[in-house]
This record gives sequence, structure tokens and C-alpha cells, in this order.
Amino acid sequence: MSAAPPRPEEPLIPKRRNTELLLSLFAVAVAMFAYANVGLADNGKLPAGMWGVGAGLAAVVLVANGLTRYAAPYADPLFLPLAIFLNGIGLVLIHRLDIYDTEHYQALHKVNPVRYHLAPTGSTTNQLMYTALGIIGMAVFLLFIRDHKILQRYAYISMVSGLFLVALPAMLPASISSRNGAKSWVFLPGGVSIQPAEFGKLLLVSFFAAFLMAKRDALRVASRRVLGLNIPRGRDMGPIAVCWVLAMLVLVFETDLGVSLMFFGAFVVLLYIATERTSWLVFGVTAFVGGAVFIATTVPHVQARVNNWLHPFNGEICAATKAPGTNCPSDQISQSIYGFATGGIFGKGLDQGRPWLVGFAKNADFILVTVGEELGMVGLFALMMVYTLFVMRGFKTALLIRDNYGKLLSAGLAVTFALQVFITAGGVMRVIPLTGLPMPFLAAGGSALVANWVVVALLIRLSDSARRPLPPAIPLTDDELRQMRLAAAQRMPSNASPARHGQPAVPAGPGGPGGPGGPSGPNGPQRPHPLAQPGLGQTALGQSGLDQSGFGGADGPNGPEGPTPPGAKDPTEPMPVRRPGPAGPAGSGDVTQAVPSQPRGYGEHTMVRAAEPTQAMQTTSGPRPEPEEGPTESYTPAFEDEEDEDMRTRPTPAPGATPGDTPGRPGPSERRYGP
Repeated sequence: MSAAPPRPEEPLIPKRRNTELLLSLFAVAVAMFAYANVGLADNGKLPAGMWGVGAGLAAVVLVANGLTRYAAPYADPLFLPLAIFLNGIGLVLIHRLDIYDTEHYQALHKVNPVRYHLAPTGSTTNQLMYTALGIIGMAVFLLFIRDHKILQRYAYISMVSGLFLVALPAMLPASISSRNGAKSWVFLPGGVSIQPAEFGKLLLVSFFAAFLMAKRDALRVASRRVLGLNIPRGRDMGPIAVCWVLAMLVLVFETDLGVSLMFFGAFVVLLYIATERTSWLVFGVTAFVGGAVFIATTVPHVQARVNNWLHPFNGEICAATKAPGTNCPSDQISQSIYGFATGGIFGKGLDQGRPWLVGFAKNADFILVTVGEELGMVGLFALMMVYTLFVMRGFKTALLIRDNYGKLLSAGLAVTFALQVFITAGGVMRVIPLTGLPMPFLAAGGSALVANWVVVALLIRLSDSARRPLPPAIPLTDDELRQMRLAAAQRMPSNASPARHGQPAVPAGPGGPGGPGGPSGPNGPQRPHPLAQPGLGQTALGQSGLDQSGFGGADGPNGPEGPTPPGAKDPTEPMPVRRPGPAGPAGSGDVTQAVPSQPRGYGEHTMVRAAEPTQAMQTTSGPRPEPEEGPTESYTPAFEDEEDEDMRTRPTPAPGATPGDTPGRPGPSERRYGP
């Protein structure tokens, strides 16, 4: 047994981990520069906790980069730097707002020390702790989920778990699940709160990808076409109808427009990506808008948000004209509009604006107002470009990955991330009604930040599978080659059926091939091998000195075991090129040229001559002569000249006859024809 050949080396594809490390450190440097700028603008000194925050972010970078080097070496080098940049800028903005909270508390404490005796703890430290938890979650995912296709096995478990997490706040009492009119929280003892929908959306996206991969062929079927749109069949409307009902239930019982829109929008976009049918987008958008309009006119909380969106300055008018204590609408949207207008193009500078006028959600979904006021339109566009680049890399991963589930999962994560950015920014900028979703990586909050880091882990795993080279081909050993050749020789199909090669069928009578005593009957000899039958270029085997048992079978042409296929006894034995024998026509002793392929559809007339070698022919250029009158075949010959104009009407030699025995005209011994 021969030794196994050495394993070939993997292709040299750059892994880009050093690029990822440098970009991540650059993101930390930008965040620390902004952090120092906030302190210098506030009191002319560097912030007290600047070096601790910088060391924490640097530790996050080193741990995350080492993790990707080990668990996902071929991952996209931009996901981690972009996430660290957004996370660092979020820490800077939260710290800037914490400074105002501290100063505001000190002013109130001087006026009423009894009432205002508890100093605010601040959110910067908590946000840094949540960042560490997010990195731990990313590490756990990358270390234990080494192949994203594992998630496909648990599609329906993901569906049940995701729906449970989304619906959990609606099933709990309002005392432990409601805040600011929306039931999207779960408050635990010790002041800890969780938004389960942030984790439920990831499980639902995984289920959507697995479901649409399995059902996309059925969902592509259209019954009719109306106004340029493929109208789907009624039974195919089931999935989108179920998702629409669930989205409306979330909107009714949780009064959370953001979760409902993100949940239903992600499914509709994935449905369009899977089926490539615009009609699904039209039906999805129409159904959601119709349901939302109906609920906005019936549910008080949703109706109040829509009214604030349509009339953003009613709160200020009410506060200025009504008596003190009157329950006036919220003025958050009007304050955000003022903030964006005050910032202008280049902004007022960090710690130079007044973003606290927005109110209680200044470090949540309204944290974008701080960017617009203090960094201006330029800073806001730069931030949106970072978000856009993150989404684009997600779609690029979807294009590069090889399996359909990975494509839909990567596209679904990118769509969900983009929808969350659009819903949050659109609500703050008065493009759509306010929803309350947190800005990814920027807003203060543990659930959203940890869930976003899990999204990064998923995209890193998917991009690693997309960019990882295929495993190199391993050379086979001699024993493996021998086994493969033996198996191929035993599975050699029969290509000598009468229907295929135009040979007349013989009835299965007493002397026929299929009858008793026939060649293939129960009392007759075994049917010869297909390669040894006449009409397939085997009539010249007798003249070439080669027996019909398949390249020198031991039992002869009529042996009990029948012919032996080439390579059946020793598959590693090379094919013979020419066997010594008496002189004959050119090519008659060349074994490799004695088995030409039979052209299809030629019936009883063919251009392949059995005793002549089937070598490549050089076709002549120029016009072809017109065929002679009379019965001819319908095909056009591949070779024709003036000396042999009637070659296309020459019948096939009878079995056992030489080419020169054809009646009517002897064939040239050295002439070579090809189909």
C-alpha cells in the first residue's frame, strides 16, 4: 500500500486581522479625542475618568481582535472597527449628557436639599459595563457556534422563542412592563430592566431565513398578472398574513410601533429578497399602513404619538396658553427640531449645545439630537455613513456566502439593523411617528447594546464563512485510484441499444437474444459487453488481432463470464496504445482508436467508419456543394469534398464486414471521416 501524498497547503488569502486591529485602535483614538474635547469644553480639564474609559475600550479591542483571529480568521475586517467606533461615540455622548445631569442636580440641591438629596449615578459607567457584557456575548457565540448552519436546525424553536420574547411584556402586568405608555420592558428587582424584543428579533430573523429558504419556490408561483404585478395565490398569502396579524397584535397590546414595524418590515423585505417579486413589497407595505392607520385611530397611546407627529408644536402652544398643571402634549419633537436647526452645518461643538431640553429620552432615541446640535449636519452625515457602511458590509456578506440560508440570514440582519436606524432617526427627525426604539450602539441601555454585539458576532461568523477559501483538493493514493477505476468500470452503462444506434430489433423468439437458447436467454451464452458489439466500431477488432473479450479477456469472446471491461482486472494498468499484429489498414491496430463514439440520430446511414481511427478532422471553410438528388439523410455532413460527394448516402457496413465490402463502391483505406 502506497503512502498517502502530502496534504496541499491552503490558498494564500489575506485574513486582514492586522487591518482590523489598526482600524479598531483608530476608532478608539477618535472616541478618546472626542471624550477629551468634552472635558476641555466643560471646565478646561481632561475628564477624570478618561483614562479608565480609554483603557476599557482598548481592552475591548484587544480581546475582540484576538477572538476573531482564533475563531473567525477570515471575517470581514470592518464589522468590529465600525461597532467599536459607534460604541465609543455613544460613550462620549452619554458622558456629555451626564455632565448636564450632574450640574442640574447640584443647582436643584442648593434650592431644595431635602428633596434633591440623591445624586445621579450617571450612565457612562453602566454603558461601559454593558459593552463588556456585549463582548462576552460575542465571544460566547463565536466560540460555540462554529458554523452558522447549526442555527438552521432550530428554526421552529427560534420562532417559538422569538415570539415569546416579543409578546412577554404584553402578558405581564403594566407595573413591571410599562414605561411612558409602551409595554416593551421587563423590570426586575434591583432596578434592572430588559427589553426582550431586542433578542426576540434575532431569533425571528433566523426563523424567517430558514422558512423562506425552504418555501421560496412555492412563494414565487403567481396565479395572474395585474397592472404589472404578479398576484400571488391565496394559499401563498398565509405567511405574510400571519406576520401581519402578529405585528398588529404587538401594536395593539404593547402599543410599540417600533417593534411592530421592525418585525413586519424585516419579514417583508426578506420575502422580497427570497422571491424577487415586487408584489410582496406592495402587499406588505399596503397591509401594514392600512393596519397602522386603523389602530392609530382606535388605540389612545398610538393616536397621541401620531398627533404629536402631525402637530409637533401643540405642546408648546398648550404650555404657553393653558393654566399651569394642564396635561399638555409632549414637546420632544419640537425641541428636537430646534436642536437640529441650532446645530446648522458644522454644529456648536461638543458640550456647547442644550440637548437636555429634549427631556427624559435625551440619551435614548433622542440622543441623535445631541449629534445634530453639537456636531452639525456634517457630523450627522458622517454618523449615517458609518451606519450605511455597516449595512453595506452585511449585504456584501450575503452576496459572497455560498449557502442560501446564510444569504438570507445575513441580508435579514442587515435589513433589521437598517430598519432600526431608519425608524429611530425618522421618528426624531419627524419623518415618521415617534417609536421609542434606541439608536444602535449610541443610546444608553443594556439590552439593545448586548443585542447589537450579538448581531456583530453573527455577521462576523457569516463573513468568515463567506470569505473562507474552499478546502484544497487532497491527492488520491494509488489504492484509492484503483478502487475508483474498478467501480467506474463496473458501472459502465450500455450504449448499444437498438433504439439509440438504429440497429434493427431482433424478436425474442426461441433463437432470439431474449428467448431460450438465445445469446441473452437462460440457456444461451452471456450477452457480450456493449463495447464488443458490432456497429460501435468493434467490427475491426477481429482484423486487428484483438479478441472481443474486452482488450484481451482470458476466456475469449464466447467465454462463460463474458467480456471484461477495460481496467476491470487491474484498474491501474495503463491502456494499451498499439498491439503488435499483422499489417492492416491504418489505425486498425490502434486499440485506443478502435472504439469511436457513435453519433446520435443517424439511423442506418453514418459517417463513422468502424475500421478507421476517429481522429479530429479539420473542417474546410467556404461554401458547401449542393447534395445530389435522391433520398438522403437530413443532417449536414461535417466533411465533404469533390472527390467523395456521395459519402452522406453510404450505408453502414454490415456487422462483421470490412469497410471495403460495402456494395456499390469500395471505401478508401486511408480516408478518415468524423461526425
